[in-house]
Amino acid sequence: MQFTITEKDNGCSARNGILHLPHGDVPTPVFMPVGTQGTVKALTVNDIKEIGYNLILSNTYHLYLRPGEEIIKKAGGLHKFINWDKNILTDSGGFQIYSLSSLRKITQEGAMFQSHIDGSRHFISPEKAVEIQVTLGSDIQMQLDYCSHWGASRKEAERALAITNEWLGRAKSSWDSAANNGYKGSLFSIVQGNFFPDLRKQSAEICVASGTPGIAIGGLSVGEPAEIFYETLAYTGVLLPENKPRYVMGIGTPEYILSAIEHGIDMFDCVLLTREARNGRVYTRKGAIALKKAEFADDFSPIDKECGCKVCKEYSRAYLRHLYKSKEILCSMLASYHNLYFMHDLVANARNAIRENRFLEYKKEFLANYESK
Repeated sequence: MQFTITEKDNGCSARNGILHLPHGDVPTPVFMPVGTQGTVKALTVNDIKEIGYNLILSNTYHLYLRPGEEIIKKAGGLHKFINWDKNILTDSGGFQIYSLSSLRKITQEGAMFQSHIDGSRHFISPEKAVEIQVTLGSDIQMQLDYCSHWGASRKEAERALAITNEWLGRAKSSWDSAANNGYKGSLFSIVQGNFFPDLRKQSAEICVASGTPGIAIGGLSVGEPAEIFYETLAYTGVLLPENKPRYVMGIGTPEYILSAIEHGIDMFDCVLLTREARNGRVYTRKGAIALKKAEFADDFSPIDKECGCKVCKEYSRAYLRHLYKSKEILCSMLASYHNLYFMHDLVANARNAIRENRFLEYKKEFLANYESK
């Protein structure tokens, strides 16, 4: 993988770039829709392409359990299995294993866990996580990491970081071997360390020294207060090399994403936009709205008058509310399309603002409107 920085904003650390990946170039900053199980919920791959995305995220843990790597291998890899000819980043499953605290045991060797589907027991090592992602044919794959929870003690954070560091070395060796055998995908290391600045610094230094093509910032947006998120993001961002893509995992609100861009982050993902869409919550430039509210029963205006998506051109808030109240699947489909279009537009406008050296002005204006309700 090559990463080219094309523009920098003079007022902050925001920058534009291009990720040169096996299935095409990707302009950055970039938001990645989450297709955990090989599908972005309620949308087809043609919908995703139509909006303008060419990089999505899928999850190793879920695809390993169902349908299983052998089925995907027989299909010719994940791209062919899901009929997606653009790029795929796969999360190693570390966060899912972290979230299954009552169903797993983590040691230096790897993670032993019970399937949330049928209770069967499985073991994933950092080497196995690389192997699965190679089988999937990921354009970008993530190392297996150990994420510690918000409020964890220093002792817990130190143990989690020590394991993550060891797993990185083993993942890098496995990835090097795969690359020598023709695998084209890139490996990203992950900064951990909980919310202890010195542990974050130690982790960042180890990730940089590992020489992985990209580096992710993990362990954020795990329940911490917003001010702690912003503080930790700002502190960690400056520790990462400028010439490599930087990725903050699991953020999806406009506020968090614009802050990440300001601090030089190039990539981000979250299930939030499609999850909220399925629950009748849609985004507008004046803030998010809940379609279930009675005030929208006879509101025949679009979700967002300034939005150029086909949903806003063709359907009203009143109709979408009717679909939601009637539990019609079409509501999830239309709302998901709109929310992902909203985010794609927000990030594209951020890239334009960086190009014109006015990102901080754009961020201020956007948030002033977004938070005006």
